[in-house]
Amino acid sequence: MKTKNIFKEIPEDLELEHFLDLARTDDIAIERIVSKGHKSPEHGWYDQDKAEWVILLKGEAELEFENGKTVKLAAGDYLSIPAHRKHRVSWTSSIVECVWLAVHYKESSS
Repeated sequence: MKTKNIFKEIPEDLELEHFLDLARTDDIAIERIVSKGHKSPEHGWYDQDKAEWVILLKGEAELEFENGKTVKLAAGDYLSIPAHRKHRVSWTSSIVECVWLAVHYKESSS
C-alpha cells in the first residue's frame, strides 16, 4: 500500500480553489481543499445535507454563518458544522495556501 501526503501535489496555479476527494462512500466524504485568497460568493450559502467536520491544517481563514457569527481559524483549528447550518468562507489568506481537511458525514438520528 502506497502512502500519500496531504501537503503534496498542491497545484501551483490556484486561480480556483482546489478540491481533491481522499475517500468517498454514500455515508462519508473526506476531501482536501486548498484555497489562497478565495472566499465564497457574496450571495448564497453552503446548505449541506450532511454534517461537516473541518480542520484547517495550514494558513488562516474565516467562516461566516447565516446568523452573523464569524469564526476565525488558524492552523490546527477545527469545528463541526451541523447539516443545514448555512455558512460560507468569508476570507482565506492570500499569502500562504490554506489547506483544509473536510469530512462530510450523515448525522446519527439518535
